[in-house]
Amino acid sequence: MYKIAKEFQFDACHMLDGHNGKCHNLHGHTYRLVIEVSAHLIDQGSSADMVMDFADLKQIVKKHIIDKLDHAFIYYKNNSNESKIAQLLQQMQRKIFAFPCRTTAEGMSRYIFNELKQYLPISSVTLWETPTSYCQYSE
Repeated sequence: MYKIAKEFQFDACHMLDGHNGKCHNLHGHTYRLVIEVSAHLIDQGSSADMVMDFADLKQIVKKHIIDKLDHAFIYYKNNSNESKIAQLLQQMQRKIFAFPCRTTAEGMSRYIFNELKQYLPISSVTLWETPTSYCQYSE
């Protein structure tokens, strides 16, 4: 079994409504995302002796994650205050993305993992919220 990984970056803003700390306020991050996939090597064809082509990995992650989150207001769809801000931004034709969970590094990592497992033999997601703080999620 082999593991390969590719790193991505995206910018987004969010808030953690109700949190007892600075993250209660609207703020942004430059997120660093590492997607790790695990599989046996491909036997034949142009991708022989690869887990998968890094270009294919890039295309899948970009389409299903990066394009949706980059430069968006990301928010927890079940939080009324965050949803009000999202509605206002949407009226102003700004980019928003609703998460089914709070937009913590932990919640986002699990969400990204679950989205990508439909398309990839994903083994882990590592999401850096700041240069010194990250969450890693795997099943």
